Amino acid sequence: MLAILALYAVIAFGLLGEGRSHEIQLSYTDFRKQVEAGNVSSVTSTGDSITGHTRRPVADSASRSETGTEFRTQVPSFAGSDLESLLGQHQVGVSANPDSDGGWLTFLVAFGPVLLLLLAFAWLLRRAGAGRGGGPGGLFSFGRSNARVHDAQRPDTTFADVAGIQEAKAELQEVADFLREPVRYQRLGGTIPKGVLLVGLPGTGKTLLARAVAGEARVPFFNVNASEFVEMIVGVGASRVRDLFERARQAAPAIIFVDEIDAIGRSRSGADRLTGHAEQEQTLNQILAEMDGFDSRQGVIVIAATNRVDVLDKALLRPGRFDRQVMVQPPDKNGRVEILRIHTRQVPLDPGVRLDALATETPGLVGADLRNLVNEAALLAARRGRDRVTMEDFRDSLAKVLLGAERHIALSQTERERIAYHESGHALLGLLVAGADPVRSVSIIPRGRSLGATMQSPVDDRFNYPEDYLRSRIVGALGGRAAERVVFGTVSTGAENDLTMLTRIAREMVTRWGMSPELGPLDYTTGEDEVLAPRSPYSPATAELIDAEVKRIVDESFDTACRLVSQHRRQLDALARALLDEETLGEEAIRRVTGLAQPAAAG
Repeated sequence: MLAILALYAVIAFGLLGEGRSHEIQLSYTDFRKQVEAGNVSSVTSTGDSITGHTRRPVADSASRSETGTEFRTQVPSFAGSDLESLLGQHQVGVSANPDSDGGWLTFLVAFGPVLLLLLAFAWLLRRAGAGRGGGPGGLFSFGRSNARVHDAQRPDTTFADVAGIQEAKAELQEVADFLREPVRYQRLGGTIPKGVLLVGLPGTGKTLLARAVAGEARVPFFNVNASEFVEMIVGVGASRVRDLFERARQAAPAIIFVDEIDAIGRSRSGADRLTGHAEQEQTLNQILAEMDGFDSRQGVIVIAATNRVDVLDKALLRPGRFDRQVMVQPPDKNGRVEILRIHTRQVPLDPGVRLDALATETPGLVGADLRNLVNEAALLAARRGRDRVTMEDFRDSLAKVLLGAERHIALSQTERERIAYHESGHALLGLLVAGADPVRSVSIIPRGRSLGATMQSPVDDRFNYPEDYLRSRIVGALGGRAAERVVFGTVSTGAENDLTMLTRIAREMVTRWGMSPELGPLDYTTGEDEVLAPRSPYSPATAELIDAEVKRIVDESFDTACRLVSQHRRQLDALARALLDEETLGEEAIRRVTGLAQPAAAG
């Protein structure tokens, strides 16, 4: 805006000075002298101002240093009326302009800044309204909804494109059936829920599931992110909510999908209220009012998604609004196989690719992660000049997804040896500790932020963690540090990530899961929304006891790790030497080098 005003000033003052850059200023007295001397050839009168030309250059009355043949002078109000006869006597050409000198320029100077500000404001409103999907209307489109509408006649997603979340699909099948055949439910007096809230971790497929419902029902799908409602100008969010619901009613039957609804649906009481926002609260109130004001029999259903259901306002979750919650859980092993099959439909696979084995090695990965894995494997196979994607491509891509891309850094032989023993310690304890997850591979190739990695994954998905399994995780995480202590007598910074992980597990064993005999089966955790709580939920003495118990668990695990590494030093040395030679060892190679088999899993 400052740049526009500066440009305006340059143009305005340039116009005001246009044609005057070569004019000299004569006093009225000097002007008369030049006329009497016969040096003035012509004059032009505009009100009391006179411009003209001289036959010979004359000096400026003020500076006397500048000369010219074009001049300007001002006739005093008290001057006599003999000027006309004087000009006629000396044969000076006389002409006159209307007395409106600089009228439009004066207007430009006086009102130009205001006009520029109005035009700039109108342009900004047009960009905010029309430029972001508000449609035509310019200045009046600022309060229109930015929802993207997907064509009901050409659905790009159906339930056939959704896998691994069968329970959520089954619950939403009813919504699709209602939109497709409403009479089937209405004949018995039943009504479909007004709102369905999809709750799940990022990447589990909440948006995909909502679009699949619309695709199955073949109805318009209004997709909007909750953050798009909130603007700096108070009232715009509420206006967009009204416009969105009005457009959906006109297109009914239809689905409104609000992604990341926690952006505007946070609780309006307690600690959250201290960080509240007037625009956010007005937008939330408008959503509540709109959901109260329509009947689900109109064929408009609201689906929202969040991964923070704990922070939502209670008014959103009561019956009549989002009265059905659908949990979208990460897929189990069978679900991951189905997801991989969907994402590899257009990918040529080598006959040796086993999707079930790949699913076993990817616990915890959600649909978005698996899609990224398939894409990375396809790109890697293309870079290697292959016609089909192999299992090796998938495993290398999995390491890239989990750990990061390979880093080509120069390590000294001493550093490589320490890293090899560190990773061998992890792998060795993964084979020795009962209940540990099977060791899939070990590598000393730097990736991401790590200089080496040991990959372990369970045979079957775990949903409940016994205490011996948690302790095996801590012992295994300390395996690298224990190997360094036993072999080199000192430790390095290489165990940073291991220490972070094991500290979190040990603290949760004590505070969340009641696995400390000193503290008993009590919950000592504080919720994420209790950061502004007036006091700690436990006494300082209890806090000291928690710290002591966490340290005791870790110390006992470290002693176990050092003892096992010392007892199996021969296998540790053999594994480290093999790593220095090969850099990466698979599951079979690890067992062959160490001569150890995987112990039984924890119950």
